[in-house]
Amino acid sequence: MSGEHARPTSLLSRSAPDTAPPPHGTRHGRRGGFGMRLRRRVLAYRDIEFLSTHVPGDAGPGQECLLLVHVRKVVGQVHYRICAACGEGVITGIDLDERFLSSGLGTRALSHLASRHPGTTWTSTLSLRTTRDLLRRMRIPAASTDLACVHLPAAADPAAAAG
Repeated sequence: MSGEHARPTSLLSRSAPDTAPPPHGTRHGRRGGFGMRLRRRVLAYRDIEFLSTHVPGDAGPGQECLLLVHVRKVVGQVHYRICAACGEGVITGIDLDERFLSSGLGTRALSHLASRHPGTTWTSTLSLRTTRDLLRRMRIPAASTDLACVHLPAAADPAAAAG
């Protein structure tokens, strides 16, 4: 009778076996809510590597990409243009896997970008709500369309690139 020593011996106190699940699911199952957010945040700060690369093809000079890699899989990208001559950088795109959206990975990636290029003044062309909130938290202003860097050709104008 292994394990019977901790059970009550009175037959009056025994009831039918409880078939209802425990109140918080299985004992060792995955947690939701705060536990899962904490696990994603630790993963974002411990296991993500940053790799910088130039964008191949007709992206234009100065167009670069910061890859966010977790176990040989790209889980995010930050696209940006940088001009070393005038010390200005423009963030043109931020893409993160859905599971890393609330983990602080975007903040960490932009902080890494700022530390990789010290002395660079950053602006952004992004206007989606999620990226706009991230950029406001990081104090990166929106880029003005009329104040483009004179050292880099406009990447958005295909007629200027073709002519």
